[in-house]
Amino acid sequence: MKKTVSMFILCSMTLPSLVAQKRPIDHSSYDIWKNISSADISKSGNHIFYTVSPQEGDGYVELKDQKNRLLQRFERGTAPKMTKGEDFLITLIKPAFKDTREAKIKKKKSEDFPKDTLTIFKLENREQVTFGPIKSYKLAYDATNYLAYTQDIAKSTEKTDSTKNKTDSSSNAKKTPPAKKENVLVLYNLYKKDTVQFWKTDSYFFSNDEKYLAFTKKTGPKDSSDIDGLYLYDLAKKSVKKISNGKGVYKNILFDDQSNRLSFLADKSPDKALQKDFKLYLYNIGQQDSAHIIVDKNTKGVPTEWYVSGDGQLGFDQKSDRLFFGLAPIPPVKDTTLVEFENAKVDIWHWQDDYLMTQQLVNLKRDLGKSYDAVYNLQSGQIIALIDDSFDRTSYTDDATQEWILATSTAGNRIAYQWQAYQLQDVYAISTRTGEKRIIKSKWQGQAHLSPDASYIVLFDETNGNWYSHEIASGNEQLLNKGLQVGFANEENDMPTASPSYGIAAWAEDNKGIYINDRYDIWYFSLDGKKQKSITNQFGRTNKIVFRALLIKDGTPRNRTAKIKENTALWLTSFNETNKENGIFSLMPAKKQNPKEIIQDKFTFKNFKTDENGKVYIYTKENYTSSPDLYVNKDFKIEQRLTDINPQQEEYNWGTAELIAWTTPNGHQAEGILYKPENFDPNKKYPIIAYFYETLSQGLYTYQAPAPTPSRLNIPYYVSNEYLVFAPDIHYQTGHPGKSAEEYINSGMRYLAKNTWVDSTKMAIQGQSWGGYQVAHLITRTNMYAAAWTGAPVVNMTSAYGGIRWGTGMSRQFQYEKTQSRLGATLWEDRDLYIENSPLFFMDQVTTPVAIMHNDNDGAVPWYQGIEMFTALRRLGKPAWLLNYNGDDHNLIQRQNRKDIQIRQSQFFDHFLKGKPAAKWIKSGVPATKKGIDWGFDQQ
Repeated sequence: MKKTVSMFILCSMTLPSLVAQKRPIDHSSYDIWKNISSADISKSGNHIFYTVSPQEGDGYVELKDQKNRLLQRFERGTAPKMTKGEDFLITLIKPAFKDTREAKIKKKKSEDFPKDTLTIFKLENREQVTFGPIKSYKLAYDATNYLAYTQDIAKSTEKTDSTKNKTDSSSNAKKTPPAKKENVLVLYNLYKKDTVQFWKTDSYFFSNDEKYLAFTKKTGPKDSSDIDGLYLYDLAKKSVKKISNGKGVYKNILFDDQSNRLSFLADKSPDKALQKDFKLYLYNIGQQDSAHIIVDKNTKGVPTEWYVSGDGQLGFDQKSDRLFFGLAPIPPVKDTTLVEFENAKVDIWHWQDDYLMTQQLVNLKRDLGKSYDAVYNLQSGQIIALIDDSFDRTSYTDDATQEWILATSTAGNRIAYQWQAYQLQDVYAISTRTGEKRIIKSKWQGQAHLSPDASYIVLFDETNGNWYSHEIASGNEQLLNKGLQVGFANEENDMPTASPSYGIAAWAEDNKGIYINDRYDIWYFSLDGKKQKSITNQFGRTNKIVFRALLIKDGTPRNRTAKIKENTALWLTSFNETNKENGIFSLMPAKKQNPKEIIQDKFTFKNFKTDENGKVYIYTKENYTSSPDLYVNKDFKIEQRLTDINPQQEEYNWGTAELIAWTTPNGHQAEGILYKPENFDPNKKYPIIAYFYETLSQGLYTYQAPAPTPSRLNIPYYVSNEYLVFAPDIHYQTGHPGKSAEEYINSGMRYLAKNTWVDSTKMAIQGQSWGGYQVAHLITRTNMYAAAWTGAPVVNMTSAYGGIRWGTGMSRQFQYEKTQSRLGATLWEDRDLYIENSPLFFMDQVTTPVAIMHNDNDGAVPWYQGIEMFTALRRLGKPAWLLNYNGDDHNLIQRQNRKDIQIRQSQFFDHFLKGKPAAKWIKSGVPATKKGIDWGFDQQ
């Protein structure tokens, strides 16, 4: 087995006397823990740059070369970008955290908050230029010479009086009023350092090749200067031209690939117009004085009572022969003569509506902005409406030059989504030349994908687990995996619904084939159905190693489709299901051979980026004891560590993670992760907490930063404070999720309790959401736990079944019939199952003290479920606490709430598992009269 070769060697002290000196993590430790983001490598592979951010405080950007030499560090930098020629690095500089915090404390207006600045670093001579404060900045895709940014600049309304004594401080001196600030667009030449300013700008866009800068100007309603409109600046000629005039809304400004044409949407209706009237404009650069309207609601080809949608996306094909845009039905106009207080406000639910009223309201803004694809032929002027409002989705090739697109419609099949969690769909191929719609599949349950040259539609059938190819021209269809004894549907799916596929790995470079994943391996299928081959030689299935193609897109605007070259070496990521190790393998797709192991180690590798030649890679590498730092590796031969973002970890009593295996009472082989403190002593007894959801063992080699969590167990905190933490995998039997939780969680805890170093009288459980439900169920079935903490639990499946997920507006019925709750039946088909799996009906059996977190803005589980649990336990005289973080969501969003719950949870477990004095909130609560005054943290 090959391990990673590292040029950065850590020496760790493991003597018990030294480990004992390390301090435990406390709640003040979180803010300093850092993470890496925005990591990237230049096209040549010579430069690497990234952002390092603490959980709270000021971060920084670093720029290094391939040999790990630090070229520059930018304090408070974020989101760095490099120009195409690699001469400049540009980064935003955030205000100091303390200054922003102070502005919040003083409740300053947003315009008075500290602002970002912009730093430009020239690599050749290390020269640094900073502008600010700025509001935004942009680079062209092929940025070489310019950048543009906006800022507010004060412009005095008074004329300068050259005769005025500037030092006059007498009481008669007239005070100058504050100058009014205006939004200014600044174009900056990176090499010459000169600038061009454009005042009163609104939005701005570069062409991809950096030839042009388009921008809009917008003034107030009382401004009669006639400067509103769309402008085009030619960067080579240094000339500006107004290409569309008039006040209004200008949107979706788009250049074609050759920068010969520009299109946009504009609505120049009066401000008080009740209905917008967008029009599609085209400007042929260098050939016309101004942009002209090519489509409006009266243009031939636009359906009656439809108009150009202001929310539709624009897109040229690669050859600039066609322009795609959106149409939409003209909405009715509200009668403004009606007196508002004399009219009812009512939502009318109808049993035959496509979607529940709650979904309609949640998605109202989206639905009002829906548009439907159309195409404008730039040679003939012909307009074709490609789809109408019965369609849901369209798919194009990368260059959009082919005749056919893929479209799907769920019309007539939408109501059942309420309980199925999927919609049957009709699959079409639609001609962009004629508008012809060819039905490919009716009432299809599965996925559909358009091939890169639009010759085929590839389909996965969830009802039988097969892949098919459908040739659009001939209508011929092939079963791609014909005769194979390998399954391509999720083999581990334990939900009572059809299994999804493992997905497409990539398309063949010649567009004649497709690469498809099974559970372990990658298969090649020719689209004509004549060839099929496991390019990984089924080595994955033989050795229980999951292989996936490591394909990194280069960011080119039209390079969205992943492709595999048959005669080019292919890198694979690997995951060993048995020992949970991760790694990198290589193979030549054209050859029949086993993948070659390059790296296989007790780490997790993530966030891969590469240079333009695919030779130099950067990635993060982590496991439970190693923070996710950034590494560079050339051809995956010698790895070099670039960062050490959390050196403070060495000061703390950390921990270890190990894989545990046992057999459940019904004979199932089970796995889980056991976390132990770094100073673990087998001669001591430790309290233990089980944290669970579904399966977690795949994260054996994943780092967990100490952080105030959304309400999950903060594992590194508890381990550092000399708790054992156990994370068991759970596999479910349809109809009996509660019993399945008992089968795996309780048996795993009993297995661990056989060890002398586990205190079987001090065991606890914690879970959030689905895990919270399982906590609630377990405490009604056993008294083996000394304490329990449940977050957002469902305790009454009979009432939750008809409830609403308020974040989406969806009914919760699908969850019980088809997905996570796994009952597999309606409430009326098997009422007893709903009662069996509803902890509420068995609360009289509870003996375990339990804390409940359920928040009044929970968008997933109605918070009355937490109330039902609390009031039941209160009625029965059982010890229970309910925390409601006002206005917060299913998983806590606000950091101050996350910090609060970490303190309360640790006080709770410390009291019941370690015998520490109960905090005031545990012993006597905090009445509403003292809310915000006394938090109840004091231990009594």
